Amino acid sequence: MRALDPRQDRSKGYEPMVYVAAFIFSFCSGGRSLADCERLNDDEALKAMLGIKKFPDQSALGEWLRQIGAEGVAGLRGLLRGFAGWALAEAQRQRLTHAGQLESFFDDTQIEVEGKCFEGARVNYEGNLALGWQTLWVGPFLADGILGSPVDHKEEGGKDVSAHLPAMLKANAFLWEGWSSYLYADSGSSAGKYLEAIDESFGAWSVSYNKWTSPLEAAASALPESSWSAVKLEKWRNGTLHQAQYQWVRHQPEGCRKPKLFAVVRHRNSAGALFWEYAFVACKEQDGEMKPEAIFERHHLTGDKERAFSELLSDLDLHHPPCKSLMANNAYYLLGALAYNLLQALKLIYLPPEHQPKRIRTLLHHLLLIPVEIKRHARKMKVLFYAPAGWVQWWTGLLSKLLPRCRLLGPLAQAPSG
Repeated sequence: MRALDPRQDRSKGYEPMVYVAAFIFSFCSGGRSLADCERLNDDEALKAMLGIKKFPDQSALGEWLRQIGAEGVAGLRGLLRGFAGWALAEAQRQRLTHAGQLESFFDDTQIEVEGKCFEGARVNYEGNLALGWQTLWVGPFLADGILGSPVDHKEEGGKDVSAHLPAMLKANAFLWEGWSSYLYADSGSSAGKYLEAIDESFGAWSVSYNKWTSPLEAAASALPESSWSAVKLEKWRNGTLHQAQYQWVRHQPEGCRKPKLFAVVRHRNSAGALFWEYAFVACKEQDGEMKPEAIFERHHLTGDKERAFSELLSDLDLHHPPCKSLMANNAYYLLGALAYNLLQALKLIYLPPEHQPKRIRTLLHHLLLIPVEIKRHARKMKVLFYAPAGWVQWWTGLLSKLLPRCRLLGPLAQAPSG
């Protein structure tokens, strides 16, 4: 990929694949910084198996992140979505779907930073200096992401946390083509222009709606008592018991070409509250009978998507941008997302069903951090690795399928043993 090779003289320096390999293998072995990438030079077995004499030091890695610029970041985004597409095609469909649908999730998470040297950082709603990471997930894979304040939305103060959503939906639409699709999003994506973009892209969706609720509350309060569902006692988010009733309302938000359907719940504390409170979720109209409470139940699964995002940030330690440059940090986070997708693909495609619930941290400990010993004698090199006894059968199957594809070791897989 030429966009990842900023060298003027290609006879000097490292090829892009060496830089990418350094980041990927560092992330996939518990690395947390550019210095950890450089420490791969201590792993003689890894360098021998990859055919790399030396990995770049941390200064060279940081310089490469800065030099590839916007074109390189665009190339990495394309690589990320391309790999997600390959993995979705390779994995068993039942491992990727919920209720027969391939679920997507759009979110902006805050990456808090310290100091004023981070380009694009801004004070967030909690009063902390942070970068925003707008991401689109398709199934279990992070398919696209852009880090930092939206530079092209300065008139909105850089606070539009869904500014890149329409473009991401267009660029990644091929990933859910041919699937029954569903998108979750929070209230940051509830402006009319975003609801229109989502509606055009997905067969079903739900979006939290709590920003411009006055017209909806007026419409809901005007509904006759007989139109509400039967009263249910439900445990609310704060742990108290609430009376809850459900109904539909229609409303045309600014920026929408026609009215949208909203599931509404009115609720009040069962301990004696006098007045109803309202909550809304915008959704797509479906053929057949659909209940508003089912929309809320489905939309509550957004919490599972947010937890998966939290696992990515924690297990690969992506809480700490390494560079001052916003573009360089974008490249770093895309490489982290690619490493995460590789690990997810390893689990979804190759691991048996009982291991599907494992999180990335567990995969790192049980699959990738394997002791390896290199032995050389005569004209041969022997690689010995020590796998847990319970995993021997799995490792045998994996190597018989993947080892022949390895450029360096593939020919050895065809040679007779002994």
